[in-house]
Amino acid sequence: MPQTKQRDAQKETAEKMKKLKGELAAIGKNGGARSGLLMGVLHKTQEIFGYIPRPAMDLISETLDVPTAHLFGMATFYNFFSLKPKARYQIHLCKGTACYVAGGSRLLERLKEELKIGPGDVTENGMFGISITRCLGCCGLSPVMQVNDDIYVRMVPEKIPSIIEHYRSLENGAGTHETNVGGFRRPGGEK
Repeated sequence: MPQTKQRDAQKETAEKMKKLKGELAAIGKNGGARSGLLMGVLHKTQEIFGYIPRPAMDLISETLDVPTAHLFGMATFYNFFSLKPKARYQIHLCKGTACYVAGGSRLLERLKEELKIGPGDVTENGMFGISITRCLGCCGLSPVMQVNDDIYVRMVPEKIPSIIEHYRSLENGAGTHETNVGGFRRPGGEK
């Protein structure tokens, strides 16, 4: 990462930590161990950072006098929380029975090839992430892939590059989200 980007990232992290300190100061130490309060604090932390980084967890632990292990247990138990940064475009690949039988594993291989990451990872620029799910509720249209709220059905590996390029063009301001991508079925759209 170039030094300027690294300094900007450090400055942004410092500002987020300051914001979290302000939130924690408003709460105070009263009732810090109550799980309802801790859930709210973890939700707020994830809202601020986009995930729950270790330094934030340490700050919460110290400020509210709650063991870090307890916070970690809560953050890993509930599916909503993430200990890793999330991608701007999270790709959910269905590996349920119907999608698996219809070739879902080939889609995963092509995604890994295109993005140079595996399931659970995020690209270095934070743009794309891959996760595996067991069902997207479109079994009759398998294999299925979802990018944020967009669902792609009857997928084949050859469609992956143009889908990835579509989201890159959105990021660069060159594309529109309302249009179909390479003839794929889009939510609320035509095939």
